[in-house]
Amino acid sequence: MKTTIDIPEKALADAMRYTGAKTKREAVVKALEEFNRLRMVENLIASFGTWDIATNDEIEAGDLEEIAEKSDKHTTGTFD
Repeated sequence: MKTTIDIPEKALADAMRYTGAKTKREAVVKALEEFNRLRMVENLIASFGTWDIATNDEIEAGDLEEIAEKSDKHTTGTFD
């Protein structure tokens, strides 16, 4: 999409320097991509407290239970 905007020269020069961009367009695209990436990361981090994730101990207990079940089936002659 072609758009004409007035960008302060210092801000654009800084964006080119920080992104390593060779052109103004590349600097603007990289800056927008980085901005969007940071917002996605912020949203992801904000949602961490809302997930019900098993603890390492719960995972290990489940693994041990699964191993025991497989062992029981093997010794009783039943298989999945």
